Amino acid sequence: MAATTSESRDRALAELEPMLRGAGLSLSQELFGVLSVLDSNAALRRALTDPSSSDEAKRGLVKELLSNKVSAQTVSIVSSLVTSRWSSERDLGDTLEELGSTAAIAVAENSGAQGLDELQAELLGFNDAVAASHDLQWAFEDQSAPVAAKVALAEKLVPNASDVARSLIAQAVSEPRGFRTTALVERFVQNVARRQRRWIATVSVTRPLTDQQRRRLVEGLNSLYGRDLRLNEVVDRSLVGGLRVEVGDEVVDASAATRLAELRRRLAS
Repeated sequence: MAATTSESRDRALAELEPMLRGAGLSLSQELFGVLSVLDSNAALRRALTDPSSSDEAKRGLVKELLSNKVSAQTVSIVSSLVTSRWSSERDLGDTLEELGSTAAIAVAENSGAQGLDELQAELLGFNDAVAASHDLQWAFEDQSAPVAAKVALAEKLVPNASDVARSLIAQAVSEPRGFRTTALVERFVQNVARRQRRWIATVSVTRPLTDQQRRRLVEGLNSLYGRDLRLNEVVDRSLVGGLRVEVGDEVVDASAATRLAELRRRLAS
């Protein structure tokens, strides 16, 4: 992924995050709906990714296209996206797809880490069922088959799946965007895994924690992050002292070795 697109994607995900708590599937469905419009209209994609066009013009086009059709949240998200810079037209759609899947996954996450585990199992269960049958693989890749028939077939494979799983699978079936259906579902699984990492605290220490230290650490981390984290303890003698905590993409480094290295850098500057 080019640096320009990577920065825009990361910013979009960060802006989406505060909207996810308590969000329903409607946000995800609206984002996927906008994606469908963009994918079907090359002229619109070019207009919204043209670096020579002003941000004001792009936001005006989004407002004209979406106002009174989707929520204010969706208009805000898409308006921010089109004022970012992209390495290619495709990158805007790819990021919009990731935002849509993340919004859906967050619905499962609202019930805790178990919700993410269950969603991951449902998506993998669908892929396993398709992988086990050449007829199913052919059915989902058949370009002449009606989309509605494919979605109905997919639902039969996961009759007891959650609304979130069915929504993501339906998206992969109806809008594969040049991928095999199962390949797109696998991308959604990877997005689930990214959210799961937010529930795991990997703690590196110089020696094993005592039960009391572990309990206090877990209580402190849960209070800090506002959720019940799973602790993964790693003994790393190179830390010299202190500890290092990773939760998702965030690192809290309180090791003595890091402090010493920082001191050396300051002395050398």
